Amino acid sequence: MTGSDLAGRRRPAGDGPTPPDAASSFLGDPDGNAAYAAAIDRARDCLLESFATVDGPYAGTDHETLRARIDELTVVPETGDSLAAVLETVGDEILTDSVRVHDPDCVAHLHCPPTIPALAAELLLSGTNQSLDSFDQAPAASVLEERVVDACCDLFDYPAGADGVFTGGGTESNLLGLLLARDWYCRTRFDRDVQSAGLPPEAADLRLLCSDAAHFTADQAAHHLGLGEDAVVTVPTDDDRRMDLAALDETLEALAADGRHPFAIVGTAGTTDFGSIDPLAALADRAAERDLWLHVDAAYGGACAISDSLRSKLAGIDRADSIAVDFHKLFYQPIGCGAFLLRDGDRYRFLERNAAYLNPERDDAAGVPNLVSKSPRTTRRFDALKPFVTFNALGRAGVADCVEYVCELADAVAAEIRAEPALELCCDPELSAVVFRYRPSDRGARAGESDDRPGSASRPALDRLNRGIRDELFADGEAILARTEVDGTAALKLTLLNPKTTPSDLQAVLAAVVDRGEALEAETDST
Repeated sequence: MTGSDLAGRRRPAGDGPTPPDAASSFLGDPDGNAAYAAAIDRARDCLLESFATVDGPYAGTDHETLRARIDELTVVPETGDSLAAVLETVGDEILTDSVRVHDPDCVAHLHCPPTIPALAAELLLSGTNQSLDSFDQAPAASVLEERVVDACCDLFDYPAGADGVFTGGGTESNLLGLLLARDWYCRTRFDRDVQSAGLPPEAADLRLLCSDAAHFTADQAAHHLGLGEDAVVTVPTDDDRRMDLAALDETLEALAADGRHPFAIVGTAGTTDFGSIDPLAALADRAAERDLWLHVDAAYGGACAISDSLRSKLAGIDRADSIAVDFHKLFYQPIGCGAFLLRDGDRYRFLERNAAYLNPERDDAAGVPNLVSKSPRTTRRFDALKPFVTFNALGRAGVADCVEYVCELADAVAAEIRAEPALELCCDPELSAVVFRYRPSDRGARAGESDDRPGSASRPALDRLNRGIRDELFADGEAILARTEVDGTAALKLTLLNPKTTPSDLQAVLAAVVDRGEALEAETDST
């Protein structure tokens, strides 16, 4: 039977199954398309209505109340309800108790308000549902991701031949960088193909180095790579919370003397607490001298590359073997959206594989995009569309203005903290994170001072005060601040990502911190 014969056949009525009623919930015909348009309109209204119900960054509902209430919801009912009714439930029970990342008083985490162009892109990529694991599942999407990756490589001054892939964020990017570093080192030093033969006997002595302020994903990656967290050697930081180069040199010498095999240095461009940036050019020198892999975790600070006034902070990053950058931080994209960049794209050979049903070798020979061989994931979303739309809608200058503004805002609020006797600045901000603490009414007391001085505040007292301030502001929905520890003592943190936050917003937050601190002190004194 020919193709034209098949095309001309008509199935008799009642021959084979008929589509279920639920088929009307899918795109693909006029009825489904109309239903989609109505659903998007209703979802938009539901979201905006939820924004109007709460004044502030959070309603303040505690986890026990939320659990009790949400436990009453049916997850898989036997029969469905109207979408309007379901969305009403979502609005009432879920969205009203969601953190409003767009609120100026939401200043806790590296959790950005996404741009409206990025939200429009999110709608398009979810509706088309492209999967980036093979060209025939995502033709234009595959090619565009390659273009966006090329633009990112240019942004970091990588040479021709650089490559990369979109990831879910810094955790995945850091794992990918250290996976390639481990396999490259084992091949060049031990002539061992880890992909096929597994780890060599010398693997027990493999070590990677990072600062003691680096992200926990260095430890996590070492675990996942079969090296164990003991393979991570932390290097002390200097007074600016950057990796101390003298300590790094001493550590490298000690490892060599002990017969260990350091294979990678992990530099950080924007630590989570302080936004501090390691001396990347000097780290690149050390890596080159010892033939080590340099991976830079620029998930936070990588956005400086888009700003003419800030990019000098990343001097030397172009010499890194690999870079992790997150778009869902200071590039203002919806979660999750990150990228892994590789200075020498040929090193992807340590990861590549082909499957006949997905990316056959003949596709490689023909130059067909093969993105699945660059990623630890198979199915991936078309997240590259989000920064593409944002960059084209705002331009490089528009995005840079937002990044520069929040960094200037951090400097301004740091000056406010210095001028307030009830507050103590823990470190000058490098990017847009400001770490500080409330000081008790004995203004001479400092974190870490012994409590044997008359009237001096002890560390436990400082901890109780600062943790109590943060918890009360969160519970009341007044402000969301981050909590951390500095030199073993509790501290508070403002993480500034929102370009709509103003100096007056932050002055009000600081005033609230002081008010709560004084109230908590008074309560303690009365008991």
